[in-house]
Amino acid sequence: MRRIAHIVNPFQVSESSDLFAAQPITFETMRQARAFAGGQVDVELLSAQYPEDQAIVPSDFRRTPDLEESVLDHGQFQKARKLPLLQEILDRLYQATEAETLVYANVDIGLLPHFYLAVDGWLAAGYDAFTINRRTISDRFTSVEQIPLMYAQVGQPHRGWDCFVFRREAYPHYNLGAICVGAPRVGLALIANLVAHAGHFHEFKDQHLTFHLGNERAWQEGAYADYAAHNSRELLRILAELEAKQGPFERSSPPGAFLAKRRRFGPAYEFWVDHVHIQAHTRRQIERIISRGRSDQP
Repeated sequence: MRRIAHIVNPFQVSESSDLFAAQPITFETMRQARAFAGGQVDVELLSAQYPEDQAIVPSDFRRTPDLEESVLDHGQFQKARKLPLLQEILDRLYQATEAETLVYANVDIGLLPHFYLAVDGWLAAGYDAFTINRRTISDRFTSVEQIPLMYAQVGQPHRGWDCFVFRREAYPHYNLGAICVGAPRVGLALIANLVAHAGHFHEFKDQHLTFHLGNERAWQEGAYADYAAHNSRELLRILAELEAKQGPFERSSPPGAFLAKRRRFGPAYEFWVDHVHIQAHTRRQIERIISRGRSDQP
């Protein structure tokens, strides 16, 4: 029986935060997915948290040692936000389990009941690292009692990366620098490592396996722009170091596509990605049109 260890980073929030409703929903859907996989997949649920956030960690999740660092240890910012480092979270996961498959997802990402069985099926098919893009459903849901209604909504595909599956044995080779959770580029930094160290990577873009309530983009606030700038600097350094060791990323891969557009359009491309939101199906149509235009050129 395959063992899968899944970690999240819970933290205390005020009632005005969208995470106030989302986190309990995430915890419960993780429990339900673990129960659904019972007898077929051995699932461990873990948390990585700061000392002040211990109270919100569910009692049936295994709490790893408290996080010690934050992005504030790696830069100066206009408005102090104690955002955790992705590497410290994943280090906790790696050190806490012997499971051969590791999962990291944002703490506001709900799971469908068959999530772990689907992961097991893809692993059996030969994928050794992959991302599962979420679907966006209505933000009118606010309680765990409404989870069956959330499951019923197919929602809309989302182009961002917020759920990652990878081999335990590959993790010691990852380069995550001081990338922090809660700011742009964190997903791309992790996906670049998945791509660089996988034999058979895949991006699942349109599966009905994970969901997010609404499409709040609080990180776009101008007061937090310096966190995005920090992650962008870290990402470009990480990508350069990975390419120096592994060779150039294929342009068809997410990091390769990002680098190609970043080199062509400069920082303006990152501004476009962060601030111009286009539905995923519309974006794909635009990209197909652009691709056809390039193929028609002499």
